[in-house]
Amino acid sequence: MIRPILTEFALFITPFVLYALFLWATREGVLDVNAWSMPRLMWLTMSALVMVIMSFLLLAQFGGAPPGSTYVPAHMENGRLVPGTER
Repeated sequence: MIRPILTEFALFITPFVLYALFLWATREGVLDVNAWSMPRLMWLTMSALVMVIMSFLLLAQFGGAPPGSTYVPAHMENGRLVPGTER
């Protein structure tokens, strides 16, 4: 469960990190308050949310088991644990 959460967090933080790298590369103040104005932060936040929403949609469309498959949960056979499978 931690991997999907970290993936979405990484997607959300990416625009902010890229903008900070841009400020650093152009020799502007990364910690300067004027470089992080409210309109700029709103655009970064909107682009981050679009990236997260698109990843959710792509995961829903292309992730998971194929349609019509059946999940067989983990179970015990002859005293041994058999992992869950998709059929």
